Amino acid sequence: MKNGANAVYFGVGKLNMRGHATANFRPEDLSEVVLRCHVANAKAWLTLNTLIYDEELEEAKKLCSMASVAGVDAIIAADPAVILMARELGLSVHLSVQANVCNIQSLKYHAQFADTIVLARELALRQIERICCQIQEQHICGPSGDLIKIEVFAHGALCMSVSGQCYLSQATFNRPASRGECFQNCRRRYLIKDDEDGTEFAVDGRYVLSPKDLCTIEIIDRLADAGVSVLKIEGRGRSADYVAHVTKAYREALDFMAVGKKPSFEQKQEWKKSLREVFNRGFWEGGYYLGEPIEKWGDNSHNQAILQKECVGTVLHYYPKAQIAEVRLTAGSLALGDRILITGNTTGAVETILAELQVHDKKASNAEKGDQPTFPIADKVRPKDKVYKLKEVKR
Repeated sequence: MKNGANAVYFGVGKLNMRGHATANFRPEDLSEVVLRCHVANAKAWLTLNTLIYDEELEEAKKLCSMASVAGVDAIIAADPAVILMARELGLSVHLSVQANVCNIQSLKYHAQFADTIVLARELALRQIERICCQIQEQHICGPSGDLIKIEVFAHGALCMSVSGQCYLSQATFNRPASRGECFQNCRRRYLIKDDEDGTEFAVDGRYVLSPKDLCTIEIIDRLADAGVSVLKIEGRGRSADYVAHVTKAYREALDFMAVGKKPSFEQKQEWKKSLREVFNRGFWEGGYYLGEPIEKWGDNSHNQAILQKECVGTVLHYYPKAQIAEVRLTAGSLALGDRILITGNTTGAVETILAELQVHDKKASNAEKGDQPTFPIADKVRPKDKVYKLKEVKR
């Protein structure tokens, strides 16, 4: 949130699309999460976007009730049962991408229940613009009485299937993606085998079921001009520095355009470089929005970030009045000019470049393993936070 997000989406329990893939908040955490969002002037959007079975209806209803009491700003859902539960409680609904809205008639139907609609990911930019124009022309409003807002996916991992409707994981491991249990077996390299003589070969060395990550920073002005109101960034299950970098880059771009300026090619490349510094599988610039087929299959299923993180130690103390951090170097060294990252559960991600360094209360140009150096840092860090040295690597 401190990097510019004005809304945060999150899951509670297991009835969300990341329920089995990453750590989730507990139902009893809901009020605290909403409070933290609101204190930071960000909206809190609860994801209840899996398919719901009969035996889970009561659990879903309970979560909706808790969301209403906690002050959640919207429920993200695709299952009609959840949508109706939320509306009965007066909660705003955002229709999930899982609903595959691809045309204006479908949108008009869902506008009875939803104030924001996430369009199917495979729509071209011209199709999105046409839908946004028709919302204005036909004055299509949601239950709140305001014009329907359009949300699109802006950055992060893509699924090879239509808006994530994939059955590969279920067919092979009985783990349905529509239940948040995707095993991500598409993120592997496969061989083709000749059934007669047993000959095997890889398909051009590519991960042919796994596209590269979507990156729309180069067309962000075109998305805004098309009438898109909300840009979604993939953040669940990602590191704090990933969320910070990606959010900051898109926030800067949107703020730049908000005052009537058009970003130059060079500015877009600077933002893109920042995005490449953190986890990515390589970028598919523009994605389906430019009407292109998936030509950029992954060359590698691993991290392609151009910044390498080397953990060198942990934070011992932070002195808020002096804005000084003391760290213990347990696995590496530090030197003046080093770019460092400090992360922790409460701290999030804090970066700085070492302009000053002291060892044993004396100015120093470097500190070695076993030392407990101090250095100025404006953002508060906390004991036990991890300290990383960042190095640029060629890809």
